[in-house]
Amino acid sequence: MPYLFTVAGIVIILGILLDAFETIVLPRRIQRSFRLTGLFYRITWTPWAKIAGWIKSPNRRETYLSYFGPLSLIFLLVVWAISLIFGFALVQYGAGEHLRVSGENVNFGVLLYHSGETFFTLGYGDVVPVSPLARTIAVLEAGMGFGFLAIVIGYLPTIYQAFADRELEISMLDSRAGSPPTATEMLTRLGCCPDGRVLDEIFRDWERWSANVLASHLSYPVLSFFRSQHSNQSWLGALTLMLDVTSLVIVGIDGIRPEQAKLTFAMARHAVVDLAQVIHADYIPDAPPRLTPSELEQIRSFLKANGLPLREDEAADQKLAKLRSLYEPYAQANAATLLITLPPWLPTDKKKDNWQSGPWDKLIQKKDAGVASLVLDDHF
Repeated sequence: MPYLFTVAGIVIILGILLDAFETIVLPRRIQRSFRLTGLFYRITWTPWAKIAGWIKSPNRRETYLSYFGPLSLIFLLVVWAISLIFGFALVQYGAGEHLRVSGENVNFGVLLYHSGETFFTLGYGDVVPVSPLARTIAVLEAGMGFGFLAIVIGYLPTIYQAFADRELEISMLDSRAGSPPTATEMLTRLGCCPDGRVLDEIFRDWERWSANVLASHLSYPVLSFFRSQHSNQSWLGALTLMLDVTSLVIVGIDGIRPEQAKLTFAMARHAVVDLAQVIHADYIPDAPPRLTPSELEQIRSFLKANGLPLREDEAADQKLAKLRSLYEPYAQANAATLLITLPPWLPTDKKKDNWQSGPWDKLIQKKDAGVASLVLDDHF
C-alpha cells in the first residue's frame, strides 16, 4: 500500500506549511485551532524550566533561562526543515521511481538522504528520480527548500528588531523607576515634576509600548521567552509596573491628572491578558497578594513624604483592589509560567540603579578613598 506513505507525507508537508504560514505570514491571532509551534514550545519549555529550578544562583538561573528563546527559535526552524524532508521522502517512497548511480537498491533511507540533498539544493546526482511524478516532486521540494532559506533570512532579523524595540523603553526605566523598578519610586521621581504634561507624555509612550508589545508578541510568541539584559528587568515586569503606577494615579494622587493614566492602564491590561492566553498561562487561585494592607499604608506614607498624597478612604481602597483584580491574576500567571519575578510596589532596599553600577566602580571608590585619606593626613 504505497499510497498510504504518499498520503502521510502530504499530511506532514501541509501541516508544517500551515504552521509556518500561521507563525510567520498570518500570526496576528490569539487563539488558533491548529498550531504545532505552540505545542513545540509547551513541550520544550517545561523541561527547560524544571532544570532552571535546580540552579540556586539567581544570576546563573537567569542566564540559563535567557538561552531558551534564541535556541528554541533556531531549533524550531530545524524541526520544520527535518519534518519537510521526512514528508517529501514519504511522498517519494510511495509515488516515485528512482535509480542509484552505483546500482544499489533504493530504500527509504536512501530516499530520505535524497530528500535532504534536494531540499537544500545540493544536487549530487547520485540518486536520480526516473518517473515524471518523482521528478515533479523533486522540483517542488527544491523550490520549497529555497523558499525556506528565504524565510530564515527574513524571519530572524524581524524577531531581533522587535526584541530591540521592546528593550529600549525597558532600559529607560533605570533612571525613572529604579532597579528593580517600583511604582512608588517612579511616582516619586517623576510625579513631582511641576509640568504635569511630562508624566502624561511618559504614560503616552508606555501606552504605545504596550500596544507594540501586544502586537509583536502575538505575532511572534517566541519573544515572550526572550529575557532582558539585566536580571532585574523584564517585559512582564515593565507591563506590571505601568499597571501599578497607573492604578495609583487613577485612584487619586493630588496634582496628577488621571486621564492619560486610564488610557495607558487599558492598553497595558489588554496586553497582559492576551499574552497570558498566548503562552497558555494557568490561573493561580492561591497566589499570594502582591500588596498587603500594611504595604498600602507604607505607600501612602512614602508618597505623602514626597509631596504626592494618595487618596485615603474606604472607597479608594476598594477602587485600587478592583483595579488590581483586573490584571494581577494574569500578571502572576504569566510570571509563574515564564519564571519571571514581578516588581514590588515598594523599593525593598536602597540599591544603585543599573546605570550607576560598573565593573570598575569598587576599584575607583577605593582609589578615591585612598586619595582622600592622604589629603586629610597632609592637612592635619
